[in-house]
Amino acid sequence: MKKGQENEPLALAWQFVERTGVNVFLTGKAGTGKTTFLRQLKERSPKRMVVVAPTGVAAINAGGVTIHSFFQFPLAPYIPGGSFNAKDEKFRFSKEKKNIIRTLDLLVIDEISMVRADLLDQIDAVLRLHKDRHRPFGGVQLLMIGDLSQLAPVVKDSEWALLREYYRTPYFFGSHALQQTQHVTIELTHVYRQTDYTFINILNEVRENRLTVASLERLNSRVVDGQRGQQSTYDEGSNRQLSIVNSQFGEGAIRLTTHNATANRYNEERMDALKGVRFTFKAEVSGTFPESSYPAEETLVLKKGCQVMFLKNDSRGSRYYNGKLGIVSAVDAGRICVRGIDDDVEIEVEPDVWTNARYVIDKESKEIREEIEGEFRQYPLRLAWAITVHKSQGLTFDRAVLDVNAAFAAGQVYVALSRCRSLEGLVLTAPLSLSSVKTDAMVTDYMNVELEQARHTAGHLVALQRDYYLAMLTELFSFNAVEADFYRMMRLIDEHLYKVYPLLLKEYKQTAERLAKEVAAVSATFYRQYTTLVAEASDYANDALLAERIHKAATYFVEKMDELIRPLIERTDLDSDNKEIRERITEAAYNLKQSFAQKRHLLAQVTEKGFSVSSYLKDKAVGMLNAEQPAKRERKKNRAEVKIEVDRNADIRHPRLFHRLRAWRNGRAEELGRPVYGVLTQKALIGIVNELPTSGRELLRMPGFGKKSLEMFGREILAIVEEYVEELRVKS
Repeated sequence: MKKGQENEPLALAWQFVERTGVNVFLTGKAGTGKTTFLRQLKERSPKRMVVVAPTGVAAINAGGVTIHSFFQFPLAPYIPGGSFNAKDEKFRFSKEKKNIIRTLDLLVIDEISMVRADLLDQIDAVLRLHKDRHRPFGGVQLLMIGDLSQLAPVVKDSEWALLREYYRTPYFFGSHALQQTQHVTIELTHVYRQTDYTFINILNEVRENRLTVASLERLNSRVVDGQRGQQSTYDEGSNRQLSIVNSQFGEGAIRLTTHNATANRYNEERMDALKGVRFTFKAEVSGTFPESSYPAEETLVLKKGCQVMFLKNDSRGSRYYNGKLGIVSAVDAGRICVRGIDDDVEIEVEPDVWTNARYVIDKESKEIREEIEGEFRQYPLRLAWAITVHKSQGLTFDRAVLDVNAAFAAGQVYVALSRCRSLEGLVLTAPLSLSSVKTDAMVTDYMNVELEQARHTAGHLVALQRDYYLAMLTELFSFNAVEADFYRMMRLIDEHLYKVYPLLLKEYKQTAERLAKEVAAVSATFYRQYTTLVAEASDYANDALLAERIHKAATYFVEKMDELIRPLIERTDLDSDNKEIRERITEAAYNLKQSFAQKRHLLAQVTEKGFSVSSYLKDKAVGMLNAEQPAKRERKKNRAEVKIEVDRNADIRHPRLFHRLRAWRNGRAEELGRPVYGVLTQKALIGIVNELPTSGRELLRMPGFGKKSLEMFGREILAIVEEYVEELRVKS
């Protein structure tokens, strides 16, 4: 965080996210700055990140996308080890989506308390599939933000009947993948929302499932009629409660309820009690914007005098903020004015726009950015005599009526209480009981363990930063991917094309021996050297000796790759009559070119500007994306043009003739409606190219070339060979 940052846990969280690769669970009471941290992280972090959330509204508030939309998950439970239906178009990733995942450093999951364990395991499965299958979450770092004392994950009885065999809890910490990772918990403790320490202590007791009888009595002293133990139902006592609340608070108190139906009914009754005309304002929706993610009412109905709440910060200034309450002072078909309850300032409200975005890769900068897919245009208002506890998350109220004695989910009472700035600023519609202040015992046990471990978190930071630096350095000087692609290419030639390309195969095998000695062995030796240097250096990131060794090593390996691998890649443009083998060879050659280009790019960058974790991460992402582009263009080139440039391939003595004959063969096969080997086999083609036959008798000596072939195609082939030989004679 910024220099001089007073909030030590926030600064610690920044260090863990930016300078280590461990997963981070950032938690804390309501109003401790979790949302602010996320906003600053998005603005300042050099890591390539994607922000997701479990619901549409939470995703829009976090400036991200929903988990299901980004990962294209079906709305169904995930069983560990399950597979994905790749044939279903809606679950098939685009090339751009795959590239985003392949180059991803950090996945931020906001409102983690509502994320189920099976959903986190499903994320793990996809990241492994498209990034690194050997590491949890594909090696992507997770930042999980949320408060387990707030809203819990939604799991239907029928779904839990399937999942309980695999999970001990539906909460995210039950994820099998997460349990395989190293992660730290950082708790934010400084509360910005409340300053009343008595109230803060009561909130802590509710949050930690240790509410005392004295604190419960203190809360129940805020029952609306002032008589503890006497409960008035909504239907019987709403008018009396309203008059008492108004006498205590005046206009402007908001009611928090546990059910949508209750909130809607209360708002409708208050609206009906107002005189005047109703005005309706219909939202304008363009592009792709799922209805489940609408951030405001699609149809907003208002009257003069109704109480409303602003749904976002003022995009044109600072006249209002998300959660500000007001009274509609004037309204007609084309104009809405709202008078602020707290400041009595009148605001002429204009329609505002929310965007639904998707993540894309910028073609120029190669950065991951958001691209607008759809827009929702509406007045940023909603009726606000009452809202649900769920919709109140993230908001702060000076005066609130809590109708939460019917709380049905763990954390609802805590969320409602923590929206209030002070104890004096809230009233209860009915007394609370210890049983109504629900906190899941499993959550309490988990958090007790996590917070005990979190006390030692700061002491681990230095070691984890060093580990991360070493991990990135080791990744830079690891040639496993290049070697794997090289050996795969060599095996394919050895198994299927050794008769056609014997000299090329020999060169691959000779190069393999040199790779083992001059690259793999040297890399292993250098690993021991830089590991020791990093361990011994007090400031390894700025150590001159380490920097010098890294530079020399990078220079050495660039030269070795250019000497050993580049020439073979340039000469590996192979073909086969067998379609399956041809496809495997094409894929293997492409993968070898790509892994070579990526590794060489990273090493070359280090030779130019040295090594740092932040620059390495950026260069790695850019290199992965750029490596594909030349390969794609090269595949689209005329294959003859590519081969003409590589006359050194001794298995084909006359490359120009080879491609001329192959083009003729492919054309004739298409004319006759037969496979290419039905015109001329690969062995016969290479035999003709190398031997340059001048008669039918010499043609019959070619492997796989019989009398029928001579009868059908002999004259055409001999004419092509004769023309080529004449060209050679003229040039010489």
